[in-house]
Amino acid sequence: FYAEEKLVGNLASMSKRERIKAIQKMPKTMKKKREIRNKVLREIAKKSGSRSTQLACCTQCQCGAAASFRRFRNSLSEHFHLLQFWQKTLKIIGGKFGTSVLSYFIFLKWLLNFNIFSFLINFSFITVPQFVAAEPNNLSFTGLELLTGAGYFQQTVLYYGFYTNATISKMKNGASYNMQLAYIFTVGIYFVICLLVLLFSMAKSFCRNFINPQAYSGSAFKLLCAWDFSITNEKAVKLKQKNLSTQIKEDLTEVNKEVLNFTVTERVVRILIHFGSWVASLGLAVAACAGVYFLSINNLELFMKGHKNDLESQAAMLVLPIVTSLLNVFIPFFYSWLGHLEKFQNPRNKIYVTIARNIILKISIIGILCYYWLTIVAASESQCWESLIGQDIYRLVLVDFIFCLLGSFFGEFLRRVIGTTVCVSLGVPEFDIGRNVLDLIYAQTLTWIGILFSPLLPGIQMILFSIVFYVKKVSLMRNCQPPRKVWRAAQMTTFFMLLLFFPSLTGALSVIAVTVWRLKPSKECGPFRGLPSMYAAVSEWIKILENYVSSKWVVWIYYNLITSELFFFILSVILLIITYLYWQIIEGRRTLAKLLRKHIAN
Repeated sequence: FYAEEKLVGNLASMSKRERIKAIQKMPKTMKKKREIRNKVLREIAKKSGSRSTQLACCTQCQCGAAASFRRFRNSLSEHFHLLQFWQKTLKIIGGKFGTSVLSYFIFLKWLLNFNIFSFLINFSFITVPQFVAAEPNNLSFTGLELLTGAGYFQQTVLYYGFYTNATISKMKNGASYNMQLAYIFTVGIYFVICLLVLLFSMAKSFCRNFINPQAYSGSAFKLLCAWDFSITNEKAVKLKQKNLSTQIKEDLTEVNKEVLNFTVTERVVRILIHFGSWVASLGLAVAACAGVYFLSINNLELFMKGHKNDLESQAAMLVLPIVTSLLNVFIPFFYSWLGHLEKFQNPRNKIYVTIARNIILKISIIGILCYYWLTIVAASESQCWESLIGQDIYRLVLVDFIFCLLGSFFGEFLRRVIGTTVCVSLGVPEFDIGRNVLDLIYAQTLTWIGILFSPLLPGIQMILFSIVFYVKKVSLMRNCQPPRKVWRAAQMTTFFMLLLFFPSLTGALSVIAVTVWRLKPSKECGPFRGLPSMYAAVSEWIKILENYVSSKWVVWIYYNLITSELFFFILSVILLIITYLYWQIIEGRRTLAKLLRKHIAN
């Protein structure tokens, strides 16, 4: 009752146009909207009748300012809604192909937002100050650098080695900018923000898709109560109908799952097929990792023998990323074939198994490459091993993007042509969610690892992800068919975020931590040249702050919190307690959801 009174009071204080618009947007029946409108009109008449005298000037200004603020807030929210790009495209994909395929595009858009944020942070606090102290680039640009990342790009802000170790100051007595601290703090704070955002997004998605009681409201709620009466456009109405129809089909499929009873012989055969498939997939992953390792060793020897600015020798180093991308493209197709051979009952289980095999393959390859970079390249005689690693990651990201486009052409377009003309029994292909999602996680993992060695790499990945979105959308609409088995995949996005957190983000953080704390920077390039480690820049800065009384609190935090094992132990215990309490709340809400579902069924 109090909430309804507050709602009526808020509507009565609005202008006539705003009030009509707000009532139209309410997700209520027409009868309830009419009742609210009549109460608002009575409230307005009561207020106007009681005011026999003019309002004071101060009160009039206050009411006018409140109304102006509400109009500004409403218009701002509308503009922010327009800035949410690809909303219409996502609705069309969800209506035609269901939530399983839609989860891939939502995940892609989410990763794009990550890279936009990373690019803005790095460009603002690392790249822009470097332009002030930048020296002219004397190398010639031939165009091959766009593919190799070498040559002209070596003397640009794209790589770690170009950044200065000096304190930048435009005026003699003006404020200075410490590039060492800016570099390490920008990268560190960005990863902390990524970690917190990812944890929050995982928790939010988990609550929404696993324990929210509204998720168990069933098809009756969607059929009778989920219609948006504010939709008047004919195309929007048809799109909404299609979305609701697909969601109800998915819910009915979850309810009416068939449980097949196999004989003992059939069960043994299925177990042997699963076991053989896992042995084949793991053996292939080990062989791929061994090949990448020996090829990377040969790649470094080729670079050290050749001239450092010889573009032909740089182009020869494309062999490593091309072979790596070929392995990442063709082996997942073999894994998809194994999934068809195993004949899973539930499509969700098939996707989970395919993703697990792909993640083992891709993360193992990245792990081998990181071992090669941190142990062999970092100990090599290269003048700037950090830039050399940045070039390797640039080539891997770019070649992986090219093979992603080629995979859409050969894996989907040619497959559709063959299935509709040459071999009709094959039919039109379905969108491979597992393989495509793992391609995104692989690319994002390389970007996170490469941020320290190539600060503008997120900007490049931002452009590539945008192109991938449109290419995949066009390929999906023209070459693929909706899944033969309709199934609800609202929980897939949570699973994708979990994979992005572990092993992707945690692995990237481990590589960054080893580089910052354990490895010695190059002597002739980069902002940390001449230091025993990158982290030594922070230690020297703390020693300088000890001489200033106003900065004693920073020194206290550093020695008593950041470098204290006891603090991190207490913090870990607190996080474990919070996790336990949160899990108990989740279990309570899950029990409540089951009771509500039983009550609705009865």
